[in-house]
Amino acid sequence: MSEPKRDDDITVVHLMRHGEVDNPDGVLYGRLGGYHLSELGRQMADRVAEHLAPRDITYVVASPLERAQETATPIAKAHGLDLASDERLIEADNVFQGKTFGVGDGALKRPENWKHLVNPFRPSWGEPYVEQVVRMMGALDAAKDAARGHEAVCVSHQLPIWIVRSFVEKRRLWHDPRRRQCTLASLTTFTYRGDKIVSVGYSEPAIDLVPAHLRAGAKPAKGKDKAFGA
Repeated sequence: MSEPKRDDDITVVHLMRHGEVDNPDGVLYGRLGGYHLSELGRQMADRVAEHLAPRDITYVVASPLERAQETATPIAKAHGLDLASDERLIEADNVFQGKTFGVGDGALKRPENWKHLVNPFRPSWGEPYVEQVVRMMGALDAAKDAARGHEAVCVSHQLPIWIVRSFVEKRRLWHDPRRRQCTLASLTTFTYRGDKIVSVGYSEPAIDLVPAHLRAGAKPAKGKDKAFGA
């Protein structure tokens, strides 16, 4: 007869999106350096640090981009931890970074952009979804190993977070960006039993600080986890 599962078989990894960025020109900053949290973004980071302060967090890691590092810093400080960096948590690559590109700005009418818009399923304008899944799963597994039996926080970016969650929850990877459930400073939480993810949860500790037009379009009830077979 196998031994019963122990508490240290359970590891929790919180995948956090960074806070609001100071970007008055509305640039698609992507992987560009030099983009820091706004004052509101720093408030969001502090709020989540307060929310996570009672948790058994033993490892904090972030994307190397400034906005992610700045979001993770108060969390690491609250737990007396050094902040680690992991390149695998970085924003998705995008050929439009450094430009303003959005619905209604005329970008879709520019012939030079058409070649990048031919395949939304890959997508043709940036890092393939499958490659994002591979690197993000690697980062999650590394955090799980570093915090085994405890909890970890990984600070990353909206698209990679949504893509890896979609993969774990067995949804298609191509999607309508307006329907991502990954608000600024939100937590997408993966619970592992051993090395297997057994549930995914989502919460928004700083939602009252998020401007209404930036909140996710579809929100199941807070605190609900989607559980998977053991």
